[in-house]
Amino acid sequence: MAKVVKGGRRFNFSALVVVGDGKGRVGVGLGKANTVPVAISKGQDKAKREMFNVPMRNTTIPHGVIGKYESSEVLLKPASEGTGVIAGGGVRAVLELAGIKDVLTKALGSTTSVNLVKATVEGLQRLRTKAQIEQQRGVKITS
Repeated sequence: MAKVVKGGRRFNFSALVVVGDGKGRVGVGLGKANTVPVAISKGQDKAKREMFNVPMRNTTIPHGVIGKYESSEVLLKPASEGTGVIAGGGVRAVLELAGIKDVLTKALGSTTSVNLVKATVEGLQRLRTKAQIEQQRGVKITS
C-alpha cells in the first residue's frame, strides 16, 4: 500500500504468516509495518501466539466442515489416503503446516487470501473428534 505525501510515496506492507509443526498445531498471523522484514517478523510472532491444536484422523480431518470469515467460505472435506491436499494458495499452506496430508477443499464466496486463510482456521477450530462428541453428548457412537 502506498500513501502519497509531500516528500513522495510512503509505503507500508502487510504479511500473512502461517506457522505449524506438521503434527496438528498451526497458527496464523497478520503483520503490518513500513518494511517487509519487520512485517514478516510481526506476523510470525502473532502466528506463534495464536497456535491451536487441529483434531485429525490418521492423515485427514475427522469430518467435513465449512469455515466462514466475512464473505469468504471454505469447504473442508476428509479424503482417502493418497489423495493429497487439494487446495489453493493460503488454504493449502494452513493445511500442510497443520500436518493434514489428505483433504479436499473448495473456496466459496470471496477469494481474498487473508479472508480465506481465516475461514480455514475457523473451520479447523470447529472440528471435533469422535471422543469429544461422545463426551459432549454423553452417548457412545458406533460406526
